[in-house]
Amino acid sequence: MFTAPSILDSPIEYLKGVGPLRGDMLRKDLNIHSFRDLLEHYPLRHIDKTNISLIASITPETDFVQVNARLLHCEILGEKRTRRLVAQVKDSSGTLELTWFQGINWVEKMLREGDYYLVYGKAGFFNGKPQMSHPEIEAVKEAKADGKPFLEPIYSTTEKLKARGLNARQIGKLTYALISQLSEKDIPEILPANIIKKMQLISRFQAFRQIHFPASIQEYNEALRRLKFEELFIAQVRLNIVRIHRNHHSHGNVFTKVGDLFNTFYNNYLPFELTGAQKRVLREIRQDTLHGHQMNRLLQGDVGSGKTIVALLSMLLAADNGFQSCLMAPTEILAQQHYNGLTELLKDLPITIALLTGSTKAKQRKEVLQQLAEGSLNMVVGTHAIIEDTVQFSNLGLAIVDEQHRFGVAQRAKLWSKAAIPPHVLVMTATPIPRTLAMTAYGDLDYSVIDELPPGRKPITTVHRNEMHRANVMGFIRSEIDKGRQAYIIYPLIEESEKLSYEDLMQGYEQVKSYFPEPKFRISMVHGRQPAEQKEINMQRFVEGNTHIMVSTTVIEVGVNVPNASVMVIESAEKFGLSQLHQLRGRVGRGGEQSFCILLTGSKTGNDARERIKTMCSTNDGFKIAERDLELRGPGDIEGTRQSGALNLKLASLVDDRQLVAEARLLAEGLIDGDEQLELPQNAPLKTFLNLHKGKTVWSKIS
Repeated sequence: MFTAPSILDSPIEYLKGVGPLRGDMLRKDLNIHSFRDLLEHYPLRHIDKTNISLIASITPETDFVQVNARLLHCEILGEKRTRRLVAQVKDSSGTLELTWFQGINWVEKMLREGDYYLVYGKAGFFNGKPQMSHPEIEAVKEAKADGKPFLEPIYSTTEKLKARGLNARQIGKLTYALISQLSEKDIPEILPANIIKKMQLISRFQAFRQIHFPASIQEYNEALRRLKFEELFIAQVRLNIVRIHRNHHSHGNVFTKVGDLFNTFYNNYLPFELTGAQKRVLREIRQDTLHGHQMNRLLQGDVGSGKTIVALLSMLLAADNGFQSCLMAPTEILAQQHYNGLTELLKDLPITIALLTGSTKAKQRKEVLQQLAEGSLNMVVGTHAIIEDTVQFSNLGLAIVDEQHRFGVAQRAKLWSKAAIPPHVLVMTATPIPRTLAMTAYGDLDYSVIDELPPGRKPITTVHRNEMHRANVMGFIRSEIDKGRQAYIIYPLIEESEKLSYEDLMQGYEQVKSYFPEPKFRISMVHGRQPAEQKEINMQRFVEGNTHIMVSTTVIEVGVNVPNASVMVIESAEKFGLSQLHQLRGRVGRGGEQSFCILLTGSKTGNDARERIKTMCSTNDGFKIAERDLELRGPGDIEGTRQSGALNLKLASLVDDRQLVAEARLLAEGLIDGDEQLELPQNAPLKTFLNLHKGKTVWSKIS
């Protein structure tokens, strides 16, 4: 079907006022290649030109503010890195300092002492006086606004573009020029009429006009709601198409029976009674592997919820049906941990299992590769070494990926290509994602959750202490060691370039040694700079109970299982994110004894850090913590929430727009269930849009 090119596909340099030079810069700096890209370069915010504040009304709580003031003087201070332009403006109530660190020469040229300016920006305080960095500034005739209501859009730009006359205001003028030459036919409807009516949405054409140049806040909010819903709806339609396509067209091995290996282990060697949640997930996996379609399932479970035992039972199910399995982990430490745990659990069964990582010796590696290719090896546990081209399976039937957000789509796809019929896929994560978010971000995967902890696990007691109480904290660790327990003391991660954090760790290690002198106390230390072998030896000493305390960076965040460890001390806890604090806390509480997590901070902590610490002390529920984490920092990158990948969202937020997310998902599912191929006349515009924009989305299809 031929589709006539749209005016929106025109190269950006063809817009009046742009030209080749500016067009090239817009492409490089803002990724604006066409008229459509400029139209979708949404304003960061709008300034109400009639809303003027007095300088004296600015307080530490003030956010963005606009003042109308006279420029007293401006001068360039400092040299090289400290070079800055500082200006002083004054209204009838007081003075305000303005500072620019970039684009200094350009700003200085446009400022004239004695003239009046509208100044807009984020207010701050320095030495008790109000100031603004890099404000928007516009010359006005006198010290009052003209009374005409006008919401001016403010766009993101760069210092380089500003130097070429493309500041936020100029981009606004270009956008206005573009919108002025567009009509309804240039921005046609893509959503079905019944959905527009049901959601009470304004037209697409109106929405694009009003998001840039609204006559009122209400008009802006109407436009924002329409375009957010459209983004979310399109994302959900795409994910549903992938899901339907997979269910119809993907071939998978059929696991016809639950055999001797599964039953023998389940009845005789299972170390504990499975929770209801674990049994439910196993039933879901059993159903997935029965029907000849490839399983693609996300298994989410909080730390210590028993995902590994579900993975093992799934691998035994594969072995009963004559298929091999692999379990891929992001680090050697975690792979080794899984391998040790599975070997111990399987020791009385006729199952062959091997470990394959970058550290596997050449002779052993050769044997493992040969056994995998021949089919004499049932299971392999390893790191990304498993996906190397030299690794060939005889009949891979099940691939399990642990902490899957650490692996890219391309890496995972290599695993699926190691069998003629793609293996069933189980991706596991201990990073809690709220259910609504998981079903949105991972809408192409079937979703399972283990939301119960195994019986006998006691909730971990979490407390906050500041530096002043260090001696008490160390005394408490000593009392736990006297009971035969072990403890972790964790420091922020060492980066290669950060000498400071390395010194912090070493200083901390020496400090711990002064509280716990040898030979009575034994201490292990693990950090990212150590050679892998040294790290493994130190880790193993702690795992085997040969050392009392593990001083470490966050390398132990995932996968270390020491049931005897009952205390987790997190140093500089204010520097960690909520999900990371929760992951670290999950290293204790793995035995039957009461465990403790102590969050140590400096005496001064910011509001966000205080909120994170308060959340940690009030709940052990990973899903509640995930919800709070999303509220505090937004979804960020979700190969975790895949916010900017598969979903390609510019305006909508999976966190702030949860109601809209839920409505978009339900309506998209209903539409695709009723018209999988989008062949009904009312869905033709949507189908055309999806075909035209295929390349715009990183499809999250797994296999």
